[in-house]
Amino acid sequence: METVLTAKKSSSFRQGAQAGVSIAIGYMPIALAFGFLAKTTGLSLWEAVLMSVIVFAGASQYIALNLLSLGTGAFEIVLTTFILNIRHFLMSASLNEKAELDALWKKALYAFGITDETFSVAATKEGTVNASYMFGLIALSYGSWVVNSGIGYLVGSKVPENLKESMSVALYAMFVGLLVPSLKKQRKVIWLAGLAAIFNSISLLVFHVPKGWAIVIATLLASVAVQYFSRESEENGDAQ
Repeated sequence: METVLTAKKSSSFRQGAQAGVSIAIGYMPIALAFGFLAKTTGLSLWEAVLMSVIVFAGASQYIALNLLSLGTGAFEIVLTTFILNIRHFLMSASLNEKAELDALWKKALYAFGITDETFSVAATKEGTVNASYMFGLIALSYGSWVVNSGIGYLVGSKVPENLKESMSVALYAMFVGLLVPSLKKQRKVIWLAGLAAIFNSISLLVFHVPKGWAIVIATLLASVAVQYFSRESEENGDAQ
């Protein structure tokens, strides 16, 4: 019986690893760009790699770099990235419905590795998922992100200085790249981005709020406003 269970776990891990190959490949250019930009922001190699090891969240890490370059305080950075990643609570809760019974520590461990991509793969898998499958899936994607972050940083040291300075634009290009696909799918995202930009501008230009707090305030206000008007619209639609 024990031999059968071991074989099943090994098979599940292998399936997860195979499913994670495409994610690992997709993470390579983004992680390389993150490592490169981390160097231009002024982080050391170990700081850049440690951020990927501990945080493991592409969009949040890019935003953190932007906030660091603006001289934002640690509290504002943590709060902003926390707000950005609130959706992970929903993804974890949703995936838990599909997960087999496993030790709580195992679930807590692989919950750390849930990203938009690993969640999508696990959620669309036929049948249930177990800890072995999730560990296999996350091992490749996580490893790719961390290793390529370090490689991007090291490669960045070989790039001419004038090119490094021009590459600061890549940070904003990455934000646009993350935003555009969502704009095509949901009108709500357009309102969210537009309102956030307006609130951020008002905070900076009218109330002279520090840049870090301006981003936090804009994010919160835009999220609340869009959710409120979205709910009002749905209720009016049901009433009609």
